[in-house]
Amino acid sequence: MRSIPRSPNLLLASLSDADFALVSPHLTLLELERDHLLVSTGERLTRVYFPLSGVISLVVSLASGETIEAAMIGRQSVFGSSTALDGGISLNDATVQLSGVASVIELSDLRVAAEQSVGFRTTLIRHARIIFVQTQQAEVCVAYHTAKARLSGWLLRMRDSSGSDTFLLTQECLARMIGVRRNAVSLVAHALQRAGFIQYHRGRIEITNAKGLLKNACECYGTVKAQYDRLLECGLNPEHGCD
Repeated sequence: MRSIPRSPNLLLASLSDADFALVSPHLTLLELERDHLLVSTGERLTRVYFPLSGVISLVVSLASGETIEAAMIGRQSVFGSSTALDGGISLNDATVQLSGVASVIELSDLRVAAEQSVGFRTTLIRHARIIFVQTQQAEVCVAYHTAKARLSGWLLRMRDSSGSDTFLLTQECLARMIGVRRNAVSLVAHALQRAGFIQYHRGRIEITNAKGLLKNACECYGTVKAQYDRLLECGLNPEHGCD
């Protein structure tokens, strides 16, 4: 039985006692305020974030002025670890999508811990791979899947990342995240509501039938979730062999 209290963040919770002891003295709590820009593309990152609640979105800005979400990071993972291990320069804008709380560590302290433990460093690299999988799937999703399928999958990912069925999200925000026009989101959201899958009113979305959403979601949701599930299983049962 582990003697050190575990974190609500699933990455931190999956660490061995020895690895958690390396990072826990350096962790501080930080409120994540909705719409706050944590770092811009090309800026140097100084801290790494382990969300305990809330969600961070990695966003790509297009030449046309539009934006689209490349990856979503919540309580299963970490934001900034791959940047910390590879130069410290952010490749995306990182914005707080849902308010919450994160455990934060200075980039220099995380680097020291990663240098001291192969197991911790391997865990960070595995989570970085999942972020890469998300960005790849996002490209496929925008190119080939309908707005209804994309929104259904996005809401399910938000549910998994936040641990909640209820979110405060405007139609404009949803449109930016899945790469469609606002009127398209409005039509799809109303269709999902009529089907009994969600309740949507004044920027408040509640998932009322996750199984129904899953039937409408594109395959991208299942692909990314399977990778996350395997990753978490690797952390909790490393003897299974996960490389």
